[in-house]
Formats: sequence, structure tokens, C-alpha cells
Amino acid sequence: MTDLGQGLYAPFVRERSTGYPMTAGAVRLARIHTRRQLTMWRWPGDVQDAVLIVSELVTNAVHHGRKVGHELWVRLAVLEDGALLIDVSDPVEAFARFGEDGEPAEGDERGRGLRLVRDVGGEVSWFLRRHCGKTVRVRLASA
Repeated sequence: MTDLGQGLYAPFVRERSTGYPMTAGAVRLARIHTRRQLTMWRWPGDVQDAVLIVSELVTNAVHHGRKVGHELWVRLAVLEDGALLIDVSDPVEAFARFGEDGEPAEGDERGRGLRLVRDVGGEVSWFLRRHCGKTVRVRLASA
């Protein structure tokens, strides 16, 4: 787990949170909503990279964070310096493989998401939520 305060209370100029069901369809919806929101905000960073990051984090939440009766949340926040915070929250506290940097097995479709997020410039952290679950946070610079 990383420092709870890392970017948590950073001044932001825009913010939007949306809840999604814990289903595979949430991934597609989150991508559409992210692309639309960042375009409407005229965020100067790479919108495609941001959409890819949201897709990977929501996919992870659906596969590893599912709990009956709960949903996942996506929060987008543009900071004063133009950076984008992407938070994906799910109801499961565990994040067992967060620090692993090993390569996935040959032909394995899973285990590449966080590496991909880091490869496009995302700074990944996570923290436990006060009442339930965790939030995975990615900070993506605007330029």
C-alpha cells in the first residue's frame, strides 16, 4: 500500500465520479464516459492513454474486486498543474500482486494491466478506503 496522502488532497480544478456495476460491460461504459468527459474538459494530455488506463483499472476491479451488492467507482480529477488523477474504487481490500513486476506467463492474457499503465506514464498507487475496499490511483501528466 502507498501513502494515503499522495495526491489525495491535491487541489483540483475539475472532478467527476461515476458508479458502475461489477460487470464486463462496465469497462466499455467507463471508456466511453472517460473519453467524453476529458474531451469536454479539453484536457491537454493524451486522452487515449487515459482511456486505456481507465479500461485496465476497471477490468482489474471487475475481475478481482467483485463483491455481491457493491459497485465500482471511477473518479477523474484534473489537478491545478494539468495532471489527471484516475481513481478506481472497489469493495475488496486486498491487492496481493500490486508490487510484482514479473512477466506474465507466455500466452497469459492477464497480469499485464499495471505494467501497461506504467508504460504509458501512469504513476500507480493505492490505498484502503475508510469504510470498504480500496482505491487504485493513477496520476497521468498532461504533457
